Amino acid sequence: MLLALFGAAAASASGSVIAVGSDPFTNTTSQHATAVEPDSFAFGQTVVEASQLGRFFSAGSSAIGWARSGDGGSTWVSGSLPGITPFTSSAGPYDRVSDPSVAYDRKHGVWLVSSLALSETPSPVHGAAVIVSRSTSDGVSWANPVAVMQSAGDPDKNWTACDNSPTSPFYGSCYTEWDNAGQSNLIQISTSNDGGLSWSTAAATANLAHGIGGQPLVRAGGAVIVPILNATETKLLWFRSRDGGASWGATHLVSALAVHRVAGALRAPSLPSAEIDKAGKIYVVWADCRFRGSCTSNDVVMATLTGTTWSPVKRVPLDGAQSGQDHFLPSIAVDRASSGPTARITVSYYHYPVAACSLTTCRLDAAASSSADGGTTWTPPTLVAGPMSLSWLPDTSQGRMIGDYFSTSYVAGVPYTFLSVATDPLGSGQAFDQFLATAALPTAAHVASSRPVDTHVTSSARSSVGRLLTAR
Repeated sequence: MLLALFGAAAASASGSVIAVGSDPFTNTTSQHATAVEPDSFAFGQTVVEASQLGRFFSAGSSAIGWARSGDGGSTWVSGSLPGITPFTSSAGPYDRVSDPSVAYDRKHGVWLVSSLALSETPSPVHGAAVIVSRSTSDGVSWANPVAVMQSAGDPDKNWTACDNSPTSPFYGSCYTEWDNAGQSNLIQISTSNDGGLSWSTAAATANLAHGIGGQPLVRAGGAVIVPILNATETKLLWFRSRDGGASWGATHLVSALAVHRVAGALRAPSLPSAEIDKAGKIYVVWADCRFRGSCTSNDVVMATLTGTTWSPVKRVPLDGAQSGQDHFLPSIAVDRASSGPTARITVSYYHYPVAACSLTTCRLDAAASSSADGGTTWTPPTLVAGPMSLSWLPDTSQGRMIGDYFSTSYVAGVPYTFLSVATDPLGSGQAFDQFLATAALPTAAHVASSRPVDTHVTSSARSSVGRLLTAR
């Protein structure tokens, strides 16, 4: 396995980010150097991130890259998952790979990365399998993947979560959810009880619902809650299992979506990002324009689930509703040691300072805001990276791509965001210069005010040593 050590110093809470992974591949069929769509999960001092490396135009990537820190984000090792595509060590049977999702199985001591294996035959490219790569070495090394679902339709947008509560009757059960595009986005879920070595036959919801972008979350009592979009991506739904995945209930409506199409031909679906606190309260965020006049740009909005009751949809006050900024691709993290009125929450997101822009004029930033009171008040946004030009991003059949999602996780009480960062490739001798980075974000231990401010900055630079990118 190819390992590299990046940046010995931890990412600071000042808005600086360090690179934790990049695209080492050279196959002529995909776009290099590109790295998109990270997911992450943390347990104790260990955090693992996984992302696409070497993005193809039509679908997928050359490999799933991973990065791991075992000391709370101070030092990192990285590599690519073996046994999936021809481009990686221990070459695998699939042509491309996409959609990484990271989970940890506490009972079995196993880290899991599920991903979507793709096939180029028959044309066009389609999902060939949902697969899971396992690590029994606390994320330091990885085995060849096992199949969760293979050759049964056209799977898409997989996501994995595990029951890590020792008091749960289903402790050690892991759940992988996806939609089957070959059956009009039929929602399917499979369960493993042996650390991801084997998986059950795929099940559907009680009403045979269709959807996309589900994210399973497991409560301490063992109930599994899955927020998900409907198949047309116009409504947020949810469903659950109360018997360890033996059966799944019908879907129910949370809210209709009102979404402004992001300018500049940027690929930015309004997929939900969901997290859970210590008491089992569910928090879901997505991009939505309902609070903006004439739906001219998006806010980050949030709804919460307590028991079986959803709250009204609320706007996260990142700026004024008439600011003209556009916010999208939000990622939420909740400190799972906190709950209720003292729940610690961080929302990271990409945004345009000016929503009405074009492919050549749009400037893309990444920013974050935190709450220490369960989302009642929020800190002024902190800029993490940017501005980035859309021409610095790899192109796809659905527009320029920073990722359909990215990730934020609390690592030993500190929120870290994991994001794709692009810099100007001019002079690099390559078409792109995009990498995966992380930053420790300011916490909101004492939120004095929820008054939003504009924190947009105008320049950024990356040093040639340590791959440090400092927003200023």
